[in-house]
Amino acid sequence: MTSSQGKTLIKGARLLGGEAADLLLVDGVIAEVGSLSVAGATEVDADGLVALPGLVDLHTHLRQPGREDAETVLTGSRAAAVGGYTAVLAMANTNPVTDTAEAAERVFDLGRAAGIVDVQPVGAVTKGLQGEELAELGLMARSRANVRVFSDDGKCVHDARVMRRALEYVKAFGGVVSQHAQDPSLAGPTACCHEGELSGQLGLPGWPGIAEEVIVARDVMLARHTGSRVHIAHVSTAGSVEVVRWAKSQAKKDGRWDVTCEVTPHHLLLTTDLLTGYDPTYKVNPPLRPAEDVEALRAALADGTIDAVATDHAPHARHDKEHAFVDAAFGMLGLETALSVVSTVMVEGGLLDWAGVARVMSTNPARIAGLSQEGQYSHGNALIVGAPANLTLVDPSASVTVDRDASVSLSRNNPWHGRSLTGAVHATFLRGTATCLGQKIVEGSS
Repeated sequence: MTSSQGKTLIKGARLLGGEAADLLLVDGVIAEVGSLSVAGATEVDADGLVALPGLVDLHTHLRQPGREDAETVLTGSRAAAVGGYTAVLAMANTNPVTDTAEAAERVFDLGRAAGIVDVQPVGAVTKGLQGEELAELGLMARSRANVRVFSDDGKCVHDARVMRRALEYVKAFGGVVSQHAQDPSLAGPTACCHEGELSGQLGLPGWPGIAEEVIVARDVMLARHTGSRVHIAHVSTAGSVEVVRWAKSQAKKDGRWDVTCEVTPHHLLLTTDLLTGYDPTYKVNPPLRPAEDVEALRAALADGTIDAVATDHAPHARHDKEHAFVDAAFGMLGLETALSVVSTVMVEGGLLDWAGVARVMSTNPARIAGLSQEGQYSHGNALIVGAPANLTLVDPSASVTVDRDASVSLSRNNPWHGRSLTGAVHATFLRGTATCLGQKIVEGSS
């Protein structure tokens, strides 16, 4: 029996090895693991719950600065905590764009002030996301924000010369370029429906898979040429999977290939057939794809070709979404529901166990983002003694019917509204402090 004050004891959580154990959280770290009794500790009953390392999202749009009517760092952080996340990467397509050290530090400071998840800014690759002149990559990397991931997400770095220069530049400090793969000559700004028979029937501008695949193919070759790191955002086609799988097979022979990629929850479950009703909630970039692409993405996530699940959480105010389909903004909410979608599709579908979920939603994303180093602010660590107490408790048997009006996000463009999903986040802890319990933000955690 250990006397304690200000300690949290999680009782009976199921660890990834399958056994149940108690976890004692003290001073931001996991102090003990085993069968424990701690006098005075705050106890959390985790009987029947699975303990995962805190989730890490490689791809979140928090909209601040510039579109605080859609989301803020604070409200997005709350959504992340409800979804089981302890760290998120905030994309650069804000207003102004995060293309300077000062802009990156502003987002970083807003995240620290919110104090609910660790918000790590993503720096733009090019100034103003214009695809022409490199942004302040080195200055952002050396700033207090310690930027390591760079992306023009929302736009493709389509000029091969600019992409090559960016890869060469970030190599010096171990950075990575995350590419929005969309060749604008094959899928322009109005393209919004997977190109095929359905797009013709609906009269919607087609977004062919080849527009993604040619950029993926080019960029994995540029990564090999430069010996640098490229990450492919929101992979959506079977063809892209095959390119990445080939590149990774070459990496086993030649260490100059360093290619990773992510898939979104919506591309793992939703298909282009949903567009028949012209509901702008389902307008996303890249677009929803046919069932054969969805199946290929699931298989690639299961076999490790796809490294991570990333939400591409893209909140929009009602006045940006409530338009004719072609005129509505691209994007869907994702932070609060990602774990449940992965549980439903991959765990219930027998494609991943919970250790696999931890790999694709925590360990791999943290490694790709450079957040897995030792120290107070590291993420994706195994839940062992001495590790930072960033963890998520999941009820694997819970059935959840999604209600968009219950979201803590400021926006309501939720593609999962009314759907029943299996598996739900019960609690989230950031450095030992509960940020969410029972799908409710813990008062005072911010």
